[in-house]
Amino acid sequence: MDRPSNSLVSWTQLIYALHAVSLLTGILGAATVVGAFLTGWPSIIAVILNYVKQGEARGTWIASHFRWQIRTFWFGLLWISFCVVFIVVTLGIGILIAWLPMAGVGLWFVYRVVRGWVALRDGRPMYA
Repeated sequence: MDRPSNSLVSWTQLIYALHAVSLLTGILGAATVVGAFLTGWPSIIAVILNYVKQGEARGTWIASHFRWQIRTFWFGLLWISFCVVFIVVTLGIGILIAWLPMAGVGLWFVYRVVRGWVALRDGRPMYA
């Protein structure tokens, strides 16, 4: 496996930082963690950067972080879509029940960003 350039590691740090800004916006602001992560401009820019820089990361341990970051965004969107469909299908009554999985997805976002960023800081790839 090739050694990533210092600039690629810096890009990966920036992408985690952008996701963290979205999370903090949701935690400290009026938005929800999930809403801020999925619709906030920092996370959207982060995912775009993942795709733009993905070719440079190929063949390095940083590629695992890009995969981790991209999957965090898209799987989170998938789970929240299921919650929204549940709310619509139950004619809004499901909102009382859907808050629990939405909160779980919010905690999952925090976990994924923190775990990935710590692994990057330690120079370790991400598995799973």
